[in-house]
Amino acid sequence: MARARKKPVRRKAAAKSDGRDNGHHGRPNGPRPAWQGHLRLSLVSCPVALFNATTRAKDVSFHLLNPDTNNRIRMIPTDPETGPVERADLVKGYEIAKNEYVVMTDEELDAVKLETTTTIDIERFVEAGEIDRMFWNDPYFLLPDGATGNEAYVVIRDAMTKSGRIAIGRVVMHGRERLLAIEPRDAGLLAYTLRMRDEVLDPKTAFRDIAGIKPDKRMIEIAEKIIAQQEGPFDPDDFKDRYEEALRELVRRKEKGERPVTAPPPEDTNVIDLMAALRKSLKAKGKAPANENGKRARR
Repeated sequence: MARARKKPVRRKAAAKSDGRDNGHHGRPNGPRPAWQGHLRLSLVSCPVALFNATTRAKDVSFHLLNPDTNNRIRMIPTDPETGPVERADLVKGYEIAKNEYVVMTDEELDAVKLETTTTIDIERFVEAGEIDRMFWNDPYFLLPDGATGNEAYVVIRDAMTKSGRIAIGRVVMHGRERLLAIEPRDAGLLAYTLRMRDEVLDPKTAFRDIAGIKPDKRMIEIAEKIIAQQEGPFDPDDFKDRYEEALRELVRRKEKGERPVTAPPPEDTNVIDLMAALRKSLKAKGKAPANENGKRARR
């Protein structure tokens, strides 16, 4: 295994606000929030902060190295005409035509900040089923930001719990305004960013070429039986990222100098006779399939 020739100097870096590892959920010494401001319901408001409810901390990631030195490379901003440029000197530009830009200063961008830059203003309450799943995006923990707002926070939480509705609000995050869906969860509030209408494509357009296909009813009946055989509860612990595990095993083997194991090629699943394949699947699936822990799915 090739090893880096230089031992990197460890520098103590300032905490970066990516909100990924959220084990402390906003407590002192925890990660920085993705957003801070106020949650407002009519005349009632409280200071709050958003923290990522998911983490990528366990993902296998790789750095780009120079194969001649095994040094990690640096991404240096470069002007194709003049060469390297200091990142601090860069400005933002919006492309209006090929290689033609409108340049924006930070002051000009700050001037268009909305109220939702600092406040989540609840606009309406809806049934959860009214929000199409195509619009749901990333989850966040919405937590009180300091003890002074705890009472107002709990009032909003308990009122929402009793109403059984989801709150819709807006917030400016990462340079754009986003819709938020807020719901009570355990002792707090969970907020999901929602995609805007123009971000979601029309599924009818995507599926229009197959909308008129009418399959054999007998095939559908067999497929329904296969579905019934594989029916079971969803337990996230039953599903592992097998690709991540294979990557970690590859890294372990190379670190120890072992020869990597090659995965067998996938079985040919090209179906020529659909009815025969369905009947074969039905016979083969007489029992509920085992999950990744070796347990059979409960029906």
